[in-house]
Amino acid sequence: MQALVLAGGEGTRLRPLTYTTPKPVMPLAGRPFLSFMLDWARGHGVDEVILSCGFLSSAVRRVLGDIYDGMRLRYVVEEEPLGTAGPVRLAYDQGVLEERLFVLNGDVLTDVDLTAELAQHERTGARVTLALYPVEDTSSYGVVPTDERGRVVAFLEKTQGEAPTNRINAGAYVIERDVVGERIPGGRPVSFEREVFPGLVGEGLYGYPAAGYWIDIGTPERYLEATWDLLAGHPRSNLPPRDETGSLVYENCLLSGAHLGPQSVLGRNCSVGTDARVERSVLHDRVLVGADAAVTESVLAERVRVGERARIEGRAVIGAEAVIGNDAVVGEGARLDPGTRVEPGAKVEPGARIEAAESVP
Repeated sequence: MQALVLAGGEGTRLRPLTYTTPKPVMPLAGRPFLSFMLDWARGHGVDEVILSCGFLSSAVRRVLGDIYDGMRLRYVVEEEPLGTAGPVRLAYDQGVLEERLFVLNGDVLTDVDLTAELAQHERTGARVTLALYPVEDTSSYGVVPTDERGRVVAFLEKTQGEAPTNRINAGAYVIERDVVGERIPGGRPVSFEREVFPGLVGEGLYGYPAAGYWIDIGTPERYLEATWDLLAGHPRSNLPPRDETGSLVYENCLLSGAHLGPQSVLGRNCSVGTDARVERSVLHDRVLVGADAAVTESVLAERVRVGERARIEGRAVIGAEAVIGNDAVVGEGARLDPGTRVEPGAKVEPGARIEAAESVP
């Protein structure tokens, strides 16, 4: 079985992290995010994955290579953004699609049963089957009502007001290759959600009622939530063992006298000073946190430096190689671009956005 993963977006909602690292290989619990998706697909019989890449595509290939745990990886590169369906047509035009394939959104962490979805697809004779997942708030997603036989009766992308169902498009499709050739125009951006799927209503478009774990990691808040869930074992993964606080510490970290946890992730070669606290936070590789500093529910990209007695408050996101001076405070929800300098004793206001290489006096 073949899968195509839509991984070409710039990850704008995850900035400033994605200014320096493409979203498909952003560290999640210390591993490239797409490795979780590849493990999931392999567990459902997928033996070849086409990665549709755009922004920083060479970095994705450098991290993942051409073989992943026995699966062949192919790469289709969008020179210009092609939307959600255009990359599938590009792969079709390049002659690499099999007769039937999974198409998977590249920003979802899930354990939805693809095997059961495929079985339903075959049983119903569908042309396209969409995994549909129940959520409490449907406002950010496309909702997909179905009839008693599972046939999609409407595809309503991010509509306002009361939704006819709480089942949303979960970004995991089974698609017949002839649908790609017939329904996705070549040479221009095309949206599955606004063009292809609405046009297939009544013509072999079915919904599969998915269950299990599902989260879109496309925002810093959901990135943290997914991290905490993984540390707690949901969904199941082959992450290394956690410590007694539920935290995960990778090799060559220096933590003597530091207070770590609960539910934190420290990447490789991090250093946390004496009496510093790191709580429910993610530190990418080679982050340094000075003595008596505090980092709470925040994400620090690679090579960030946090000075002594500095405070990083909840939901802050700090880009690569930023420097936070001694006694400085980064307020709740602040976003600091890569290379930012916060001078000693300075304060970044809650919710502030500091642009690249700017200094905060």
